[in-house]
Amino acid sequence: MYIAKMAISTVIIRVLALLSTNFLLSCSIQVNPIIEEEQLLWISGQDNIGVYRIPLLTYTPKGHLLAICEARKNGGGDSGPKFLATRRSEDAGQTWKTQEFVLNDGPIVDGLNLGVVIVDDITSTIFIFYQVCGHYVQCNISTQYYIKSMDDGVTWTQPYNVSKQIGTKVFAGGPGYGIQKKHAPHIGRLILCGHSTLPGDGLFCLLSDDHGDTWRYGGMVKSIPYNTAKVKGDFVPDECQPLELPDGSIMVNVRNQYQYHCHCRMIFMSYDGADSFKTDDLRFDTTLVDPTVAAAILYHQGVLFFTNPESDTHRINMTLRWSYNNGTTWAGSLPVWSKDSGYSTMTAIPNNVQDSKYIYILYEKGQVSSTQYLSLVKVSLTGDL
Repeated sequence: MYIAKMAISTVIIRVLALLSTNFLLSCSIQVNPIIEEEQLLWISGQDNIGVYRIPLLTYTPKGHLLAICEARKNGGGDSGPKFLATRRSEDAGQTWKTQEFVLNDGPIVDGLNLGVVIVDDITSTIFIFYQVCGHYVQCNISTQYYIKSMDDGVTWTQPYNVSKQIGTKVFAGGPGYGIQKKHAPHIGRLILCGHSTLPGDGLFCLLSDDHGDTWRYGGMVKSIPYNTAKVKGDFVPDECQPLELPDGSIMVNVRNQYQYHCHCRMIFMSYDGADSFKTDDLRFDTTLVDPTVAAAILYHQGVLFFTNPESDTHRINMTLRWSYNNGTTWAGSLPVWSKDSGYSTMTAIPNNVQDSKYIYILYEKGQVSSTQYLSLVKVSLTGDL
């Protein structure tokens, strides 16, 4: 009886603490986002590249910005040969260095697919995770790799084969960024989350507690039904983006692939450093209307930000939203692009007072197709230019 009372008390304390934190945040923090500038980082068709897709964006250990994407050599399909392209900015996004192709998968039919970028702030290392043979097109073994940089993204190592540790089940990371735990439990842990093939889809996370030397599977939520063909309305978590909240919990915002329950986003929570996810903690955010796409979330200075094409049927209307209470309610929204738009990702530059008033959005956009451009938006949070 005593143990049961203690457990109930612990739950009550956690709930009260969360409510108190949300109340204080909602009272003390206000943002007024405005687009300060926008520039095209990649244009499909240039440099003999068919299509640029799958934007990744991160801060670097030195406080710079690193943008990454797939340079699809022949066209827009998810399979096919690609380069992994990067661009760097050393002045908070004002100017960008010429793109570099840091990987070339050759003529392979089912080439590389991004992927997740993750920064280890303790070792000043940047990892880029990607898979090869993710669709089983003229191949039958999927392999997960990463490359890493220890000089702020200037140079990169040869690929490391992660499948030797985690096996060859398809793991399609993100697309987006991974996180390093800053709060207990498991401070320093590296976490990246993703999905798998549609029959065996779900939310899956990879964890490392030794700064990326070894990796293992952590929490997962499998689709229902699992390992079988899906139909509209099935429960199928798919592309996803994790982040850490100040209480150490992990929130994962997930693509609702077959629109189970709603045309909106799935929200999963973990309270043990992504070792597990419980369906009791699953909710559907009906405010975040979604056409089934890779969306972005970012927690920055006490505010939760979210971007996606705000439509339940079409990839149009890229929109930025913000919340002062960890997504319980959404306080406001900012139209970013009204026409075709697709995948998006966000970052902010930490530990710099001047740069902290900005967030950055890298997203797919176009006039007639969402894959015409990859565009970077610099957003001022203070309402001034």
